[in-house]
Amino acid sequence: MSTEDPIHTIKPTEGEGTDSSTVTGDAPSSPEKAPVLDADGTSHTAEDATKLKGEPMHHTASFWMVFVALCLASFLAALDVTVITTALPTITAAIGGQDKYVWIANSYVLTSTAIQPLFGQLSNIFGRRSITLIAVGLFIIGSGLSGGAINVGMLIAGRCIQGMGSGAIMMLLDLIICDLVPLRQRAQYIGIVMSTSGVSATLGPLIGGAIVQDISWRWTFYINLPIGGIVFVFVALFLNTKHTRSPTWTHAVARIDFLGNTIFIASIVAVLLGLIMGGQVFPWSSWRIIVPIVLGFFGVGIFVFYETTRWCKEPTIPLELFQNRTSAIAYGLTFLSAMLLQWASYYLPIYFQGVKLSTPISSGIEILPLNAFLIPLTIIAGIVVSQTGRYLPVHITSFALIAIAFGLFTHFNATTSKAEWVITEIVAAAGLGFTMNSPLPALQASLPDSYSASATATYAFIRSFAFVWGITIPAIIFNSQVTANVGKITSDPSLQPIIGGGAALGYTSRKYLLTLPQDTRNQVVSVFSDALKVSFYVGLAFALLGFLLCFGEKQIELRTTLDTEFGLENEKSKKTKDEAEATPV
Repeated sequence: MSTEDPIHTIKPTEGEGTDSSTVTGDAPSSPEKAPVLDADGTSHTAEDATKLKGEPMHHTASFWMVFVALCLASFLAALDVTVITTALPTITAAIGGQDKYVWIANSYVLTSTAIQPLFGQLSNIFGRRSITLIAVGLFIIGSGLSGGAINVGMLIAGRCIQGMGSGAIMMLLDLIICDLVPLRQRAQYIGIVMSTSGVSATLGPLIGGAIVQDISWRWTFYINLPIGGIVFVFVALFLNTKHTRSPTWTHAVARIDFLGNTIFIASIVAVLLGLIMGGQVFPWSSWRIIVPIVLGFFGVGIFVFYETTRWCKEPTIPLELFQNRTSAIAYGLTFLSAMLLQWASYYLPIYFQGVKLSTPISSGIEILPLNAFLIPLTIIAGIVVSQTGRYLPVHITSFALIAIAFGLFTHFNATTSKAEWVITEIVAAAGLGFTMNSPLPALQASLPDSYSASATATYAFIRSFAFVWGITIPAIIFNSQVTANVGKITSDPSLQPIIGGGAALGYTSRKYLLTLPQDTRNQVVSVFSDALKVSFYVGLAFALLGFLLCFGEKQIELRTTLDTEFGLENEKSKKTKDEAEATPV
């Protein structure tokens, strides 16, 4: 969208049910296009009402080729994460970077999270196709550098470039689907694309283990090159999307929010550095952890202020995204759902290994009920939203099930039966799967179409940012609870300063616990079990918060037609009798 186009700034309502909102910007060209606000602060026009009923898309062969490319890209990004997770200890040992393990593991997370809003803005300015090609290209280059690394520094640099490409790819997947299909169908299509990442999440550990055992750790990175090459070719050939080009390159570059992006990326990296290093490199009480986190959040505050000033011509994250009730709550639900997904995915294996004394392989099998049901239930939720046009009941059901699951997690101990943890994991999979994608249509329904790229990029960033908190918050709780209760280990007091030193998670492996005498092991396991119980209680509180927030959302009609300037150039619309007769919810 060109900067000459008026951007209507939506002001929040002063109270529910009042109409004290105003809309600023150039005067609309016709009464039908004049935006009005409902009590939720949502922008609607008379023209929008007709779009709810219009002409559904008739997808061409080009659409399906692009869709295949998106599925391959999703598979590629998820495969890299799961393969590397399995192979990382071997990679670190082979390249001699044991003391840099935390950076090899997390450099990818830093860059993949921080750059997503920037790439969302770039895709608006330069079009989806060129930015997607750059993202895939970065991922391929980063994979090649990592695979050919001759020292730790080169490996970390390669992982940073990989992370930039992967973070942009995952954001662009959602955004391109939003360009290609109507709002009502988006959750369903995104769920199908994500199913390929579920396949790679299942195969990744096996592939990673086989590669490092039988070939070479370098091929854990080189395997991305042929798959990435196929994705690059598919995107280049078939992702021929429309977009309004700037008159000159100078004009296009001038639209980039350089200062805003610099402040934002630096601030988020500072926060993530503190969260990643806390409890691993330095204790949480260290100034080396507190200072970057405080400075990072201070920087975020500066970024928010700058985005509202006249010096910011085209904001990276427009504050209008958060100024109506439904979109703000949808972003909140996205954060809570993603955080709780990581919470369960990361700490259930710790329960199985540190309390049930399972081997790492066995704990991977024991978490299969959660992983195996998650993606299918995500797809089911997308189908429900597409068929009914209603996301609110899905959100309420989701957080109710998450709360039930986390409540049941608090009862897990060393004697919990297999049937109990299998059923509980399936309940958790249903709850977490139902809100894996469904908040996106809710927030997009409450915002003008001109905010699609920034809204989707912000959604992707919040989801990625939440994953880090989903590991950090329970880690702080677990370690602090172990420290507080380490005095219960009475059979061997010499273990108290070791296990209670603030890094208790490092002692939750079966291998370590089996080195302890039976009485001591039972006491340590009991302390671990109680600490996990408190962690899951806090997770339950977050789930209940999400459940309550759902009742603040408004159910908005989801459009069944596509109205975007970024669609495929040869996509056609075809009107059906059923859609023509559709009525608002």
